[in-house]
Amino acid sequence: MIVGDVAGNIYGFDGKSGDVLWSRPQSHDGGVLAMAVRPDGRAFASTGQDGRVLLWNASGGELIKAIDVGSGWVEKVAWSSDSQQLAISLGRRVYVYRSDGENAWRSEEHPSTVAAIAWSGSAELATACYGRVAFFDGKTGERRQTLEWKGSLVSMVLSPDGDIVACGSQDNSVHFWRRSTSEDSMMSGYPGKPSALAFDSSGTVLATGGGEQVTVWSFAGDGPEGTRPGELKMHVRPLARLSFSRRGMLLASGDREGGVAIWKVRRDGTGDVAGAAIVMGAVSELAWRPDGRSLAALDGQGTITTWRVRQ
Repeated sequence: MIVGDVAGNIYGFDGKSGDVLWSRPQSHDGGVLAMAVRPDGRAFASTGQDGRVLLWNASGGELIKAIDVGSGWVEKVAWSSDSQQLAISLGRRVYVYRSDGENAWRSEEHPSTVAAIAWSGSAELATACYGRVAFFDGKTGERRQTLEWKGSLVSMVLSPDGDIVACGSQDNSVHFWRRSTSEDSMMSGYPGKPSALAFDSSGTVLATGGGEQVTVWSFAGDGPEGTRPGELKMHVRPLARLSFSRRGMLLASGDREGGVAIWKVRRDGTGDVAGAAIVMGAVSELAWRPDGRSLAALDGQGTITTWRVRQ
């Protein structure tokens, strides 16, 4: 397990015992903003308030390469599914690097600060900002498709096959598009901004935050248009994080006062709570072990808590 903190320190922990395996103090000046493990598990990237991207060996924490992107905060980072490309955002631009840290391409300026990035496999990179979602060719940076929406988009998630794009909006709604048909739709009525979004590994259901309950939309059959979503109720404070296990239909949710729950979700969007716990302060991150047998939560007090999970 790899963790970064607001002081710029990075740690490697033993996933079973919690022992510190290695530490890299003050790796970023001003704090770590984002981290992403390469899909092949051999390396990871960290970004910070210092305008740098650092590439590390995942097993021993050795620094591979430091990339100075520019002045400003590097807030988003994502690896392509084939581990060959790394995308980051700084201000109104995205930058893409090869796995060795060498430059590949950078985007034109977006209409506003880039709010979210996500790879569609290894072929395309999606970005969200005010008024649009854009898809870029992963190799060349050529813009292939633009999906427009008159509003400020604050979050984004892609279905596993890349066809469905879902975004949380500043106006307390979730907007989604089907790329294959260019059809779009909106789900409204949330009490807050839906900043937490998660698809299950099959792309059947979309879990959304925006309040105290998890609202789950089913894309099975002709859904979700004209259907009622599932409502998973247990949290008493607004949701902060949602994360599906890579296997099956287990969903983890965390709220702004430390409530953590695991749900068994069904294809129609309904579900039952499978377990719950309390951590110290707002849940700032949730991470599943790749095999789905453990869940880790990082809270507002800087504490990491892990639980074994029965499948």
